[in-house]
Amino acid sequence: DSEGGLYVCMNTFLGFGREHIERHYRKTGQCVYLHLKRHVVQKVPGASGGALPKRRNAKLFLDLEISSDLNSDDFEYEDEAKLVIFPDHYEISLPNIEELPALVTIACDALLSAKSPYRKQEPDSWEEELQASKHAKTLVQLDNGVRIPPSGWKCSKCDLRENLWLNLTDGSVLCGKWFFDGSGGNGHAMEHYKETGYPLAVKLGTITPDGADVYSFDEEEPVLDPHIAKHLAHFGIDMLQMQVTENGLRDNDIKPRVSEWEVIQEAGVKLKPMYGPGYTGMKNLGNSCYLNAVMQAIFSIPEFQRAYVGNLPRIFDYSPLDPTQDFNTQMAKLGHGLLSGQYSKPPMKSELIEQVMKEEHKPQHNGISPRMFKAFISKGHPEFSSNRQQDAQEFFLHLINLVERNPVGSENPSDVFRFLVEERTQCCQSRKVRYTERVDYIMQLPVAMEAATNKDELIAYELKRREAEAARRPLPELVRAKIPFSACLQAFSEPSNVEDFWSSALQAKSAGVKTSRFASFPEYLVVQIKKFTFGLDWIPKKLDVSIDMPDFLDISHLRARGLQPGEEELPDIAPPIVIPDDPKVNEIRLLYFRRSFLVALDIDESSVMQLAEMGFPLEACRKAVYYTGNLGAEVAFNWIIAHMEEPDFAEPLVIPAFGEVASSGAAALGAVGLDNQPPEEMVAIIISMGFQRNIAIQALKATNNNLERALEWIFSHPDPEEESDPSLDTMDMENNANANILAETGSEGPRIKDGPGRYELFGFISHMGTSTMSGHYVCHLRKEGRWVIYNDLRVCASERPPKDLGYIYFYHRIPS
Repeated sequence: DSEGGLYVCMNTFLGFGREHIERHYRKTGQCVYLHLKRHVVQKVPGASGGALPKRRNAKLFLDLEISSDLNSDDFEYEDEAKLVIFPDHYEISLPNIEELPALVTIACDALLSAKSPYRKQEPDSWEEELQASKHAKTLVQLDNGVRIPPSGWKCSKCDLRENLWLNLTDGSVLCGKWFFDGSGGNGHAMEHYKETGYPLAVKLGTITPDGADVYSFDEEEPVLDPHIAKHLAHFGIDMLQMQVTENGLRDNDIKPRVSEWEVIQEAGVKLKPMYGPGYTGMKNLGNSCYLNAVMQAIFSIPEFQRAYVGNLPRIFDYSPLDPTQDFNTQMAKLGHGLLSGQYSKPPMKSELIEQVMKEEHKPQHNGISPRMFKAFISKGHPEFSSNRQQDAQEFFLHLINLVERNPVGSENPSDVFRFLVEERTQCCQSRKVRYTERVDYIMQLPVAMEAATNKDELIAYELKRREAEAARRPLPELVRAKIPFSACLQAFSEPSNVEDFWSSALQAKSAGVKTSRFASFPEYLVVQIKKFTFGLDWIPKKLDVSIDMPDFLDISHLRARGLQPGEEELPDIAPPIVIPDDPKVNEIRLLYFRRSFLVALDIDESSVMQLAEMGFPLEACRKAVYYTGNLGAEVAFNWIIAHMEEPDFAEPLVIPAFGEVASSGAAALGAVGLDNQPPEEMVAIIISMGFQRNIAIQALKATNNNLERALEWIFSHPDPEEESDPSLDTMDMENNANANILAETGSEGPRIKDGPGRYELFGFISHMGTSTMSGHYVCHLRKEGRWVIYNDLRVCASERPPKDLGYIYFYHRIPS
C-alpha cells in the first residue's frame, strides 16, 4: 500500500498493507502492530534515478511484492515508526521508553534494527561488485582511423578468433590469456600492454546496449568503464545498436524469425497477458531465470500444489522459530505466491486509459520476487549461490534432492518423478551378463546428429558462413539441424561401451557393453535433450537443433525384461585390490590419511586465542581449531566463516569417541551423504589413493563411514570376495548426471509409482544462448487447454510454442 506503509504484527511478525490490516485484526484478534513508513526527503545530487517520488514504502519482510525500478541509492530517506493498538488505532511514536513495557521496547528495537533474512545472506551469495577504472575518465584514444567491423575478428599477431580483446586506446584486436574468463590464448593483449602501456581493453562479443566486459591491465582486474559508449564510438561501434551474437553480428543482420532468442520468446507477436491464479510471473534476480522456469513447471504439478500450498496452514503452524531457514516453509510461501492470484491482477481501467493517453500501452507486470527462496535454496552451494547463470537441469535435481531430504507429511511429491533404471552389462568375450537397478529422475536423451534430415542444407550453410566470415560480410540465414525424435529415442536404447570394464567371468579387463531400460515408468516423465557438449578445446558448446518432440509419447517398448532364458549371469566377484609391495608406502598413506582427515584430540590453544582475540566466541574457536585438525588459525578462521550461522555455533565442543572421530570430522568439513550411501567426498578420497570405487564404498559401509578404519579395513581384506556386498554392484555411477541423488537403500526400497509408459506433453523449458552458463531460460506450460509462456515477470498466452527447440520436457502419464 503506497500510502499506508507497512504494518508488522508484533505477535506473528507478518507484514500487512493498510487494506489488509483491519481484516487481520478481526480474524486473529492480534491488536499490537508496528507501523513503518519511509518518506523520501530529497534526491541525492548527481543520482541517476528518475523523478522524485512523494513516498516510498519500507521494504521489510515482504519479498512477495511487485518489483520497483526506483534505485534506493539515488534518494535520501526518513523512516517513521509507530506502535499501533487496535481497535482504536491508538498510536505511540517510537522510540518511547516511558509509556511502553520493557519487553515491548526490546521487541520493537530488535525488529527495527534487524536485517531481513535474505539481506543477511546476500553478501555471501553475490559476486564482488566491479569498480570503475581509474583510467576510464582520462583515457587517451589515438586518432588513427581504426574502425572495428561487426564480424570476422582475429588476433593481429596470430590466427586465434576466440577470446579477443579490443584495446580502447589504439583499437588493436589481440588474443587474451587465462586472466579474465579462463579462456585460452597466447597472451598478445597483455604483451601489447607491456609494450605500450595502454591500460583498458574490452572483450569482443560481449558488447550489448547494457555494457561490455572491460579489463584493466594496470589494475589487474575486471573493471567498469562509465564512458564505454564514447570509447567504443571512437572505433565506429554504436553499442546502443549492438545485440552481439557469438559471431559478433548484430541481431539486425539476421533475418527475422530465425534467431533462437526471437523464436523461443515469441518476439514479434503480440501476446495477450494472462492474470489470476497460476499465471503469476517471477522477477529475475540477476540471471535467476533458470530458477524461475523450473519453479513454474514444478508448481504446475498437482502433487506439489497439494504438498505445499494445500498444507500451507499446517506448514506455517509448525515452522521453526526461524522460518527463513526452513525448506518447506519457503516452498509453501513461493507456491502460494504463484498460485493464489494475489500477485497477478489485471490493470484497472483508469490505468489503461492513462497508458493509452501517454501512448505507453504496455501490460502491467505483476509478479513476485523470490529473493528469500533463492537465498535459502542456494545457501552453501558454490554455483547456485552466485549470480551467474546456471543449468536448469542441475537446479531441478538440486531441488529434488532438497525435497527428498525435507519430507512434508506422508506424501513425498518427488515420488512422481522417480523411476528405476535397469542396466544390463554384458561381457563381450564370455557373453555373460549382469543386471542392476538404480534410481533416476530424468530421462537424458542424446541428440542423434547423424540422423539430420537436412544434411545438404547444413553443408551449404557452413560453406556460406565461412565465406562470409572471411569476407567480413553478414552471415547467411541460419540453418538449424532437423533431428527426428525417433532417432534420439533409438540412440537412447542402443548399447554403449563400458570403459575399463573388468569382467568377473574372465577376472580380467575386457570389452563390455551396457544397455539401459525402464524398470518402472514414473507418473511424470522429465526428458532432457542433451544439447550441451564439449568441443575439442574443452569449451562448452550447444547443439543448435530442432527436434520434433511429440505431444503424445509411448515408450512402453523400453520396459525392462530382466534376466532372459539362456542368459548366464556374471559371477559376483569384486576386482582384485592392487596393494604396493613396499609396506612403507602403506604406512605413509595411513599417516597422510590421519593428518588430513582425523583431528587430533589435543587442541592448539595458541590458535584458539588468536581467533578469540578477533571477537569470536571461545567455544566456537575451539571447535574451529579442532575440526580443522590443528592446521593453524587461518584455516580455522575459514571454518568459522563457513559455520557462524549455525545454531550451535557457540555451544561447547563435544569430542566424540576415537572410533567416531573420522566421520565426525569429515561431516564438519561438509562431507554429508544421503540415506545409507557413504559420502561422495570420502569415496573420492579413497579412489584417489588408488583403490576401486566399489571397494571404497564397501569399506566405508563396513566401518560406518569412518575414514581411518575404512582404509585399515581395505589393507586387512586383500581378498574381499567372501565379504563382498552384492548391492555394491548397483552403485555404478559413471557418467551418471544424477550422482547427487541416490537410491534409498532401506529394506523397503524406493517408493516407485509404476504404470503404463504412455505420456502427454504439458510443459517444456527452453534455453537461449551458447552455454548453460549464459543466455536465458523460458518456460511454456499447457493450462486450461492452451499454451502459456512464462518469461520471468511476463506471463502471456502463447501463440507459437517452440516445442522443437526445448531443453527439458515435462510429460504426464495418460491414464489407462
